[in-house]
Amino acid sequence: MRGMLLRLLSRCLLSLLLSQTAFPQTPDTTAASLREIRADGVKTLSAAQVVSLSGLAPGAQASKKDFQSAADLLLATGLFSKVGFNFQSRPDGVYLTFHVVEAPRVPVYFDNIPWFSDSELADAVRAKLPFFDGSLPEAGAVVEQAADAVKAFLAAHSLNVALEHAAQPNPLGEGNVQALRIVGATLQISQIDFGDPQLAASKVVQQHLSNIRNKPYSRSTIDLFLFEEIRPVYQQKGYLRAKLGPPEVRLTGNPNQKLPSQIPVFVPIATGPVYHWKGIEWKGNTLISSITLTSFIGLKPGDVADGMTIERGWQRVSEEYGRRGYLECKVDPAPSYDDAEHTVSYTVTIQEGAAFRFHSLLISGMSLAGERLIQQAWTMKPGDVFDKKVFEQFLTNLESHRQLIFKELPVHYTEVGHWLETDPAKGTVDVLLDFK
Repeated sequence: MRGMLLRLLSRCLLSLLLSQTAFPQTPDTTAASLREIRADGVKTLSAAQVVSLSGLAPGAQASKKDFQSAADLLLATGLFSKVGFNFQSRPDGVYLTFHVVEAPRVPVYFDNIPWFSDSELADAVRAKLPFFDGSLPEAGAVVEQAADAVKAFLAAHSLNVALEHAAQPNPLGEGNVQALRIVGATLQISQIDFGDPQLAASKVVQQHLSNIRNKPYSRSTIDLFLFEEIRPVYQQKGYLRAKLGPPEVRLTGNPNQKLPSQIPVFVPIATGPVYHWKGIEWKGNTLISSITLTSFIGLKPGDVADGMTIERGWQRVSEEYGRRGYLECKVDPAPSYDDAEHTVSYTVTIQEGAAFRFHSLLISGMSLAGERLIQQAWTMKPGDVFDKKVFEQFLTNLESHRQLIFKELPVHYTEVGHWLETDPAKGTVDVLLDFK
């Protein structure tokens, strides 16, 4: 009886093993029918879009090698920072799931293509890349495809030009943009007119305009000019929410004729109301009192909210923490506008981090004699609380007042690379100087 039970158990185990191996994971080169394809981890894209980008489709014959190729293809798009997959073989076919992590994207910036509006160019990209939402990764196949779509759109309008793309700093804020621009364009900015007539009467503004007239036509050049030269005019007067642009190209004449080389630009402006200072609340500060931090801003309730003064205040707060060794302190101001009273108040969150102490000064690209003079001029000693203000003044001397450090020694360099290398575990910082 016992032997019979053992034989029966053995047969059951053998049957179970056979049932488990009847539909194994597809070998690398053995194709099977794809029953279903899924994708998880998506945020801005849909699962269907991921599947479409993979090049696979339900009903196709595919092997594990094909799955890996599809995953590689997804990664090459630039839209994903990680791509993995798993699959199951069942009697009715193979069930495949991609596991993806989407890569960061940056805004697309059509830099020197004045013939068409941004919306027209975006529609051209969207016709080729349906998921396009105005942003692209900084690199990858989809960036190439977007550039090709714009180039084809221009060619369809008898504009056969070379197009390049590159990630570059955002002229209007933090981070980067993906800039698409025509190569070798000879267009120039002939003039800039503003929607606010007060700017036309400003001698200061007109003087600044001379720095941009006859420069190569470029949206980034114009936007940077607006940000650095025109925005402060409004910020200082309390127009904290003034909207400048976007710049428009306003051409006259036959639209079918060749675009003139001199491009007139119009910048619409909506000033909005003048805001007054209401107050400020500090959070997270333990090292410096709220009263002291508020004094760095330099505004009293009821004052015109000078935006440039406010920005300098945040910088002074950061500098004060840096002077005390808090090199990784973060200052995060959040404005609150009262549009009925035309006042602004701020809640500022401080993440102080830890204090760092000076460890060592490392120098490259300088003669031994010059290096000795640099070491002698450096005032911080190992173990001292690192004073970022001292460090920045030292850099100023190296760049503009060399005689204070090198005295009579002849030195030859055009720039000084500089880095602060922190060690959070030890609470120390090394200063690296590279002379070129």
